[in-house]
Amino acid sequence: MKIIQAFDFISLSNGGGTTAVVHYLSKSLSNRGHEVAIYTSDFGVHFIDILQGVKIHPFHCISSMAGFYLTPSMISEAREHLMYFDVIHLHCFRNFPNIVIHHYAKKYGIPYVLDTHGSLPRKVNGESGLRWLFRWIFDITYGNRILRDASKVIAETEVGVSEYKEFGIDDDKITLIPPLFSTNEYSNLPPLGLFRSKYNIKENHIVLFMGIIRWIKGLEFLVVSFNELTKSRDDVILVIAGSDDGYKSALDKLIKKLGLSDKVLFTGFLDGVDKLSALVDADVVVQPSVYEYGTAVPFQAIMCNTPIIVSKNTGGGENVSRIDAGYLVEYGDKKELSDTIEYVLDNPTEAQEKTQRTKEYIKSSLSLENCIEKYEELYREVIESEFTRIS
Repeated sequence: MKIIQAFDFISLSNGGGTTAVVHYLSKSLSNRGHEVAIYTSDFGVHFIDILQGVKIHPFHCISSMAGFYLTPSMISEAREHLMYFDVIHLHCFRNFPNIVIHHYAKKYGIPYVLDTHGSLPRKVNGESGLRWLFRWIFDITYGNRILRDASKVIAETEVGVSEYKEFGIDDDKITLIPPLFSTNEYSNLPPLGLFRSKYNIKENHIVLFMGIIRWIKGLEFLVVSFNELTKSRDDVILVIAGSDDGYKSALDKLIKKLGLSDKVLFTGFLDGVDKLSALVDADVVVQPSVYEYGTAVPFQAIMCNTPIIVSKNTGGGENVSRIDAGYLVEYGDKKELSDTIEYVLDNPTEAQEKTQRTKEYIKSSLSLENCIEKYEELYREVIESEFTRIS
């Protein structure tokens, strides 16, 4: 099959879990003999070498205002070449590539599938009204048609299924596929102590958050909960690893106000051995999100033998609850999160039993090798349906 994967950008340092899915999916499909192209922007480009065999089109980004990456040169490329592909996979929802590709996919009769990766809701509790307004304007001008005309939409959790239904998508159009997870990356872990040594960490226990530093990740909740923890013990340090999306300055003020400056470490974006060594050395990884679609980082932590704590009532919380992968807390309950962190630190045997059991489940049921066939089947299904429709 000739397949397009489309997303705003696929710089791993800026794109979070969606970029990882695009990487895994594109590389795996290429390795299985498919012809894969990625339509994206040149924002933060540093990925070409690790996607050998995949044709990348990094169109020039002339504006990234409000997180909307404008790449007008994509229009002529799509107009001239989209007709030669069999199927298209759109990632996330309210973005420029989806506008362009939807138009030409309809024009040329090319089927496409859409995975919104948790970007579908117009408003998450606590966000400004301007965000809702932008999303509503996008939906009435483009988004509703993009959803309506998709051959299939992909959900990674039951939370995702519910989101599609709230937007009027019928059950028979929704396909549930667990999130892609490359277990091979965790076959040779770095030795214990590498991260501690690099950052000269003396505390007995590391509490780790890994991800993009933005409001929706619940980092204020984590910091105030960690502050509660430090009132009863001084053997812990909070490590926040990830690139800043404009929210770090607010966190810095909060950390200074609470007197935690010497107990919180920002590392910036980590990748490769640095990322793995942080996950290996952490005593617990916390995903305290206001809203979270999946469990990429928590499951990465489990593959590094590290217990996890995740917010309830999110896609990530659903994944953890379904297989009893870790510990769940109510978002905003700082005492519960503080107490749960302390419980994990004080009960390592129980936490490790849960972690190791989940690690085996991930390897047997959620590996990239097992899931990739589901995407191939989906692509073939929508291609055959489109061929039948026009015959």
